[in-house]
Parts: sequence; structure tokens; C-alpha cells
Amino acid sequence: MRFERREDRPVALVIATPVIAVIVALGIAGVLIALAGAPVLEAYRRILTGAFGSRLSATETLTRATPLILTGLAAALAFRAKLWNIGAEGQLYIGAITVAWLSSHFIGSMPPIVQIPILLVAGAVGGMILLLVPLWLRLRFAVDEVVTTLLLNFVALLFVSMLIDTVLKDPMAFGWPQSESVADAAMLPKLLARSRLHLGLVIAILLALLLAFVQSRTVFGIQSRAAGLNPQAAVFAGVPLSRTLVLVACISGGLAGLAGAVEVMGVKGYVTTDLSPGYGYSGIVVAMLANLNPLGVVLAGLFTATMFVGADGMSRSLGIPSYIADVIVALSLLTMLVAVFFTQYRIRR
Repeated sequence: MRFERREDRPVALVIATPVIAVIVALGIAGVLIALAGAPVLEAYRRILTGAFGSRLSATETLTRATPLILTGLAAALAFRAKLWNIGAEGQLYIGAITVAWLSSHFIGSMPPIVQIPILLVAGAVGGMILLLVPLWLRLRFAVDEVVTTLLLNFVALLFVSMLIDTVLKDPMAFGWPQSESVADAAMLPKLLARSRLHLGLVIAILLALLLAFVQSRTVFGIQSRAAGLNPQAAVFAGVPLSRTLVLVACISGGLAGLAGAVEVMGVKGYVTTDLSPGYGYSGIVVAMLANLNPLGVVLAGLFTATMFVGADGMSRSLGIPSYIADVIVALSLLTMLVAVFFTQYRIRR
């Protein structure tokens, strides 16, 4: 018995792969739920009810999905080009603190129509710069970017912590470590009244559509995919590998930084060290669940947000730890990796 690479992958198989992976993950997690003494189907019903059972829960799920979509897009684009960006968490925080700094110290008096675009771009640039450092180390010294991007997450978080404890500390926060608030004119418009759902969701979806078009219909998209499939062959075919990777890093880091900007301008209004409950790391899971497809990232981000938000309600009603959401998402990633392997290889006897 041996594994043989498939010459082509049927479209139906590619589409069914993430669905099968999620079903298998839910089945395995169901065993854990049963061992905890709760009815499995009722637990999953409570998760759906907790995520979409009311106007409040539905808007909270969509709000939680927004940064997951952006960090998922950041990971998907980078991974497609074999640029292993594990630093979206740090890039998110740098984008967030850049927005808080600019709005509170320089452009807070500008009207929303001017201030909001400037801050969104500035947040993206902050995340972009943080990823360009590991890429330079890779291109110049062949340093593994998995290590550098991962370690820069801690550097970025400590840097943000220093800022919100010193020069950017809010004097009105009664000693609580948080940054000065962004101006009211910098807050993103709400999509629904009396909810936290904001314009960032629309921005994330539009960027997913744009990225899908870029990857499938532009020269840059083809070059980035070629760089990921076989760098040596891409160079032989005339692809400017270094320039392509720089552009990929700019977009990937920019998307992660934009996630931080959107979270500050749409939800929080200021920066704290617990701004992100791991959106940067969860974005990697979202990207893998989507099989690195930008449109699939939207659905994967919504699924992940559903698990996180719905598990809280299920936990309160059935007495099951809400960490089951993390287990389900992790199992989905593992089953997805196995499923992707079998879409690329078949078993021959």
C-alpha cells in the first residue's frame, strides 16, 4: 500500500473537504460532551442558539467574526506563497496601538470621512512593517520566519504594554493600563442600532472578495501561488521571487494590522493588553479550515466565531466548560489537515 499524488482534484472533493472535516470534528467533540454528562445534540443546539438565537447574539457573533476574517485572510495569503506568517497577533496589536496614538495625539479633530480612512491605512501600515522585518531576515540571512514572526508577537505585546503604561496611558482610567481613547469621530459606523456590529464586517468581506479576484485573475496572484508551489521553478520562469514575497508580506501584515485597527475603532475605542483573545493565532486555524481560499475564510471565520460565542451560552445552561469551543476548533484544524492530505493523495495497493 502506498500514497500516490493525484494528478487532478475534483471540484466536488475540494468543496466537500472542509465540510467533512468539520462534521468529523463535531463527532469527536461529541464524545467529549457525552463523557461530561450532557446530551450531545442538545449541546450543539444550544451552541447555535447561543450564537444566533437572538438579535444580540447574532450581532455579537458577526462582530467576533470580523477580526477572525481579517487575520484569516492574512494567514491564507501568506501561506499560499509559503511565507509562514505566525505573527498576526503581534501585527494586530501594532495596528491597534498605531490607531490609538494617531487619533488621540494628532488627527482626533479631523472629520470622520477623513480620519477613519487615514487610521485604517495607518493600522495596516503598522502591521505591515512588523512583518517586513522577519521577511528581510529571511531574504538576507535565510532566517526561518516561523521563529521570528512567532517571537515578535511577544515583543509587540510587551511594547504595547509599555506604551499604555507610560506615554499613551489614559489619565482618566483610574490607574487601569489602557491607552487613551480614540476620538469619537474615529469610531466606525454601526451597521445596526443598539449593537456592536460595525462597518468592519463589510470591509472584511469586501477585502475577501478583492483578494479572491487578485489571486485568481491577476499576474501578482499567479506569481504568489507559483512562489508557494515551487520557488525554484518560479524563478526559472521569470517570477521576481523577492519582490513577490515583499508584496505578499505587505498585504498579509497589512490585513493583520487592519484587524487591530478595526477592533479598536469598531468595538473597544482604546487599547489594552487583552484586546485580542488570540485572534492572530485563531486566524491561522481559519485560514487552514478555508483551505487558504479567501472566500472560504469568510465562512471559516463565521464558523469559528459561532463556536466561541455559542459555547458560552451552552456552558451556562448545561454546565460544560466553554473550553469545548477551543477543542472543537482545534479538532477541526486537525481533521482538515488530514482531509487536505487525502485530497492531494490517494491510496494505492
